[in-house]
Amino acid sequence: MHVLVVEDDAVLADGLSRVLSGHGMAVEVVGNGTQADALLQRAEHTEVVVLDIGLPGIDGFEVVRRLRARGSQVPVLLLTARDAIEDRVRGLELGADDYLVKPFATAELVARLRALARRNTPKPAVLALGDLALDLSAKRARVGDKIIELSVREWAVLEYLLQHGARVVSKQQIIDAILPWGDDLTLNAVEVYISRLRLKIADAGVSIRTIRGFGYMLEQTPAAHE
Repeated sequence: MHVLVVEDDAVLADGLSRVLSGHGMAVEVVGNGTQADALLQRAEHTEVVVLDIGLPGIDGFEVVRRLRARGSQVPVLLLTARDAIEDRVRGLELGADDYLVKPFATAELVARLRALARRNTPKPAVLALGDLALDLSAKRARVGDKIIELSVREWAVLEYLLQHGARVVSKQQIIDAILPWGDDLTLNAVEVYISRLRLKIADAGVSIRTIRGFGYMLEQTPAAHE
């Protein structure tokens, strides 16, 4: 995920860059609204914007207004030290997608950014590997012609694994990706869901491989290639 951080506090900007980079994101930082506006006019790779409201040059509100006036739909998360509800409402009405009031937990920031990026990413109608298929519209999982029953969280874990194909994902990445706000999920619980899924997709020519010390990945079994 490519993230643009617009923050004039150099210490906070550096801290955010380190945290987001540590979660596998590509981060670009600018320190004022004028630079951000100029960059967003040409930076097609930006997937999410973390935008402070109180900025030198033009403020965060004006950055959002100009961005939406150009027709851009890139998600914007506002950061503000102001706790007045009027500021939050104004930002959302101008086209921001979410906001966090300083100080905030970095884990919440990471989770919100991932949620915004997922919301803005077009999804295929069906995710498939081997004889396993997830119909995202109908919310049905099949192994061949057989429908398999999945709990809400089993579905979410399997969908996340399929979205990442042959890439390894960690337990923490799975937790961050599938949890609604306020819910809780332990690393051991992820192991339980993985174990259940392995049984349910056993006949699909697909297996969930454990990469010790790193996480899990989906792969087709040798029989699926014969």
